[in-house]
Amino acid sequence: MRLSDLPTPCLVLDRRILARNLANMAYATGRHGVRLRPHMKTAKSIDVARMALSLNGPEGAADSGGITVSTLAEAEYFAGHGLVDMIYAVGITPQKLDQVAKLNASGAGLSIITDDLDVAAAIATHPAPARTLIEIDTGEHRGGLSPEDDALLAIAGQLGGHLAGVITHAGHSYGARSMQDLARIAEDERRGAVRAAQRLREAGFAAPIVSVGSSPTALAGSNFDGVTEIRAGVYMFGDLFQAEIGTHGIADIAVSVLTSVIGHRPAQRRLLVDAGAIALSKDRSTQATGNDQGFGLLADMAGRAAFGRTVVVTAYQEHGVVELDPKMPLFMPPIGTRFRILPNHTCLTAAAHDRYFVIDDDSETVTAIWPRTGGW
Repeated sequence: MRLSDLPTPCLVLDRRILARNLANMAYATGRHGVRLRPHMKTAKSIDVARMALSLNGPEGAADSGGITVSTLAEAEYFAGHGLVDMIYAVGITPQKLDQVAKLNASGAGLSIITDDLDVAAAIATHPAPARTLIEIDTGEHRGGLSPEDDALLAIAGQLGGHLAGVITHAGHSYGARSMQDLARIAEDERRGAVRAAQRLREAGFAAPIVSVGSSPTALAGSNFDGVTEIRAGVYMFGDLFQAEIGTHGIADIAVSVLTSVIGHRPAQRRLLVDAGAIALSKDRSTQATGNDQGFGLLADMAGRAAFGRTVVVTAYQEHGVVELDPKMPLFMPPIGTRFRILPNHTCLTAAAHDRYFVIDDDSETVTAIWPRTGGW
């Protein structure tokens, strides 16, 4: 089977680029002697997880049987494939504790997180309490407590022996525009998590896990003293936004959407394709970087960004409007001509698809089909 045989739109994964990205992150974390706990929220695939978990850093520190998940459906899926060390890195609600207990009773080994005193009490009084990390805010201001918040010790007191440590996510690293900024945010992330763990230990609580992570800070950080593990996810596939902030290059984007030309608008220097909002998502994160890539960048069938700044400027539900780079000669490829679109935000683009069509080289031969999980 070749790319030209596939229905469009569909999701294409270049295994060579994926392997390179995985190796780069394994090296980045391994050289600091810190365990890598891959976040599977983007990939949602056991095949990708197995590749990620097979890599070691130079000192073996990136060896990990553990992953991070973003939904309980993911946890059930990966547990069903034999992965039994997971962190559900979204604040838990009391209503989900029975589902967590059921998963753990079947061998899932799922840890949960909270930043709420009442939820901590619900966890502690549950018939099957799960290991719990306290979420710390180190600058993103989405969820978590300040490292100096008095509630930190109160929550720890409620959890008692079920306390597993602290966890934070430097999502505000996505706002950085230089490696210097990323390095600074990485240090803020490290320092805040380590400080929270220190306060817990000084108060007599065990905090064996100090978990930090985002793909940008994992790669840009130079000091992870006191950190026990790094979580990162989007690094596996990459996207246009990550390329803009310097996490990787355009050539390191492993996932693309295969699409077909379905219309011509020569007077407007535009093409119509069959990949719209449902296939690409409506994320416009690059809009904030100074290099707006619309809803995706047009690439050739080998995945090369060979058409300058030719981007999807409008995304209807099932239609995409591609505007040709004004610096390029006008071209109107025949209806049915295929291209690949590099995603703005790979997490949301991949979420629209139920499988990857895997390629390994420039021959455009599909060598595998990998299912994705979904739902909550």
